[in-house]
Amino acid sequence: MKVGVIGSTHAGVFAAKSIKGEHPDYDVTVFEKNDTVSFLSCGIALWVGNNVNDPKNMFYESPESLTEQGINMKMKHVVTAADLATKTLTYRNLISGEEITEQFDKLVVATGSAAVIPDLPGLDSEKVYYAKNWNDANRLKEVADSVKRVVVIGAGYIGAELAEQMSLAGKEVVLVDGADRVMANNFSAEFTDRIERSYVEHGVELALNQFITGFEEIDNGIIVKTTKGEYEGDIAILGIGFRPNTDLFKGQVEMLKNGAIVTDKYMETSVPGVFAAGDASTIHYNPTQANDYIPLATNAVRQGLLVGKNIDGKNVAYMGTQSTSAVELYDTAMASTGLNPASAAKRGLDVEHTSIEENYRAEFMLTNDKVLVELTWDKQSRRVLGAAFMSHHDISQAANVVSLAIQNQMTVDELAFADFFFQPNFDQPVNYIGAVAMAAAAK
Repeated sequence: MKVGVIGSTHAGVFAAKSIKGEHPDYDVTVFEKNDTVSFLSCGIALWVGNNVNDPKNMFYESPESLTEQGINMKMKHVVTAADLATKTLTYRNLISGEEITEQFDKLVVATGSAAVIPDLPGLDSEKVYYAKNWNDANRLKEVADSVKRVVVIGAGYIGAELAEQMSLAGKEVVLVDGADRVMANNFSAEFTDRIERSYVEHGVELALNQFITGFEEIDNGIIVKTTKGEYEGDIAILGIGFRPNTDLFKGQVEMLKNGAIVTDKYMETSVPGVFAAGDASTIHYNPTQANDYIPLATNAVRQGLLVGKNIDGKNVAYMGTQSTSAVELYDTAMASTGLNPASAAKRGLDVEHTSIEENYRAEFMLTNDKVLVELTWDKQSRRVLGAAFMSHHDISQAANVVSLAIQNQMTVDELAFADFFFQPNFDQPVNYIGAVAMAAAAK
C-alpha cells in the first residue's frame, strides 16, 4: 500500500507515525514545503518572552527521527497539484526545481491552516510580523529584545499571550481587536473583565471594538490604522486567526464554507481513500453534535492517530472534541471547555449558565486562592455544554474533567453527584466542579 501524506505539522506527523505503526509494510511518504516538522507554535509567545529552556524542545519529531521510523520524508517539497479522484500528486523540489507527478493508493490531507491575512494597504511592510510557524517565530525572536513599542493585532489566545509577554518585558504595548473584549470567543465577560484589568495594570493599551484599515511605515516604526484611531509601534504583530489551508482541493471534496474538509467519523473524506486531519479538516463538536472548525493541536493529534487506525477500513470512530484549552496570563490560569453563553448564542442555542466564586481549597489552610467557575448547559435536556475556570491557582485540569462530562453527555444533575475526592491541601469538602454543578442543578 502506497500512502501520500501532505503536510507534517501535528496531524501529518501523527498520521504518518500511526500508519507506519499499524502497517509496517506500507510505503508512507510525507511532503513538507518547510525544513522542519512538528513545531509547537503555541510556544511562540513563551519563547519570545524568554521562557523556553531550548528552542529545540519546541519540536517533538524531526525529519531524521521520522526517517528512522521508516517514513519517506520529502522535505522542501511543495505539492502543486492534487487529483484526489485518481490519488495523483504533482510536487516540486524547492531546492532543485524538479517537478514530479506520482500516483498513490491513498492520500492524507494534513495541510493545516494558514494565517488570516486581510488585503490591507501597507501590509507588505517588513515591520509587520506574524506568529504562525517556525520562520515567523525566528523572525519575531530576532527583534523581540530590541523593540520598545509593539502593536499586537488580534486578542485571541495568540495575541493575548504575545501582548502579555511583551508587556512583562517592559515594552509599550497596544492590543487591538474587533471584538469588544479580549478572548471574546473563549470566555464570558465576567472572566475577560478581570484579565483586562491585569493588562491595564501592566501598561497595555486595549484598543477594542475596532478594525484594522491599513498600515503606514515610517522611519522609526509603523503606524497601525483602525476604524477608531492610529497606533504607532516599532513593529506590528498580526494574529487575527486561521483558515483551513485547503485551496488546492477546492471543488474535489466536500467542505464547509470556510474550506474545512468534511470527514466522516473515521477521518475519511467524501472521496474514498482520501483522509483529512487537523486544521485542514472539520471536527465533530460534541457540545452541538455537529461539524465545526476549531483548529487546535489536540484535535490534530487525535485525528492523525485515527487516520492510521482507519487507513485500511473503518475500525475506530472519532469520539469528537470539546475544544478544551487553557492559557496563563499575568500568573492567572484560565481554562475552558465546550460552549459559553456567548459562543452558544452565536450558534443559535438557548442555554443556561451558573457561576460561583469560592476558595479552591479548605478554608482553614494558611494560604488560599479564589477560583471563578462558570457552567453552561442546555435548558431542555440539562446536558452539560461547557465550563470555564479562572484562578491564580492552577485549575487547568478542571476543564479536562468537564470535557469528559460533555463527551459522555452528562447532565448538570449527574455532574452534581459525581465522585470527587476531598483533601484540604487540594480542595473543599465539595469540589468547586461539584459545587457549581449543584448550584446549576438547584435552578
